[in-house]
Amino acid sequence: MNIDSIRNGIVIDHIKAKKGLEIYDILNLGKLDCSVAVITNARSKKLGKKDIIKIDKNIDINLDILGYLDPNITINIIKDNNIIKKYHVELPGEIVDIIKCKNPRCITSIEQELKHVFVLTDKDKKQYRCKYCETLHEN
Repeated sequence: MNIDSIRNGIVIDHIKAKKGLEIYDILNLGKLDCSVAVITNARSKKLGKKDIIKIDKNIDINLDILGYLDPNITINIIKDNNIIKKYHVELPGEIVDIIKCKNPRCITSIEQELKHVFVLTDKDKKQYRCKYCETLHEN
């Protein structure tokens, strides 16, 4: 298989295998007016298998979403065929409007305009709790 390199754009690399399409959907990459390649099950020395997303355009990406979905992801910014910047995402301490509180008594269920804010309470278990009612989010 041959996927061309990109001249200017973004490469999201080291995605856990089978997560690439989920990231594609969550970031709404299908709505972009440029080439986007999703490579699944690519060989990786580090992970065994991984997914890669190549975007042939520089766009703003929410690093908190990527960190929440897979904290091992790296993002390479490409300009004139060279990597000019590399980001290593981390599990964010707080996430906003990425997940929703399931507690029907939570204020976010009543106040529709209120943002859904979750705070990281256990980094090892990747557990988040609602900022308002402290309900645990189940992955």
